[in-house]
Amino acid sequence: MAEVLLLHHVLGRTKGIEAIADQLRDAGHTVHVPDLFDGRKFSSLEEGLVFVKEIGFEEVKARGVRAASELSRDIVYAGFSLGVPAAQQLAQTREGARGALFFHACLPTSAFESQWPADLPVQIHAMSADPFFVEDGDINAARELVASANHAELFLYEGKEHLFTDSSLPSYDADATKLVIKRVLDFLE
Repeated sequence: MAEVLLLHHVLGRTKGIEAIADQLRDAGHTVHVPDLFDGRKFSSLEEGLVFVKEIGFEEVKARGVRAASELSRDIVYAGFSLGVPAAQQLAQTREGARGALFFHACLPTSAFESQWPADLPVQIHAMSADPFFVEDGDINAARELVASANHAELFLYEGKEHLFTDSSLPSYDADATKLVIKRVLDFLE
């Protein structure tokens, strides 16, 4: 069974994020879900982004990185949207990573001080018409990562919702999320 550090999105540690962690736990995995916002939750992307701007994007990323310092290095790093930068930095630069799971976002590997470890497995999950993923260039970064790694998969789901895996949000897509969870559980085995 895997140990997973799961970093939440810009709305905070929502019930939907906890539900995904619980599904992984129910399958026997150990899942850590640190609260990068000290209990704050937001009802819209705009509200969450205002908060992130107040504390600083780099501070949010640093909180995610600090959360890993208390955990084993033999871990899978997972991030949802805003949580991806810290998860990707950890997976790419912290020796001993077991794998990476990126949901709704991906950064160019050049954003960090080293290249993606060629044998480190990674899955990237997003909707094919998500404006944040497509228009902000994440899809290109994901394709480049997949092309450069030996064990990488990009899964695009039909639709345009950004946080479609969070069951506590109106953007939730139950069918797509069911497939995401199946693929993630296969990945973690």
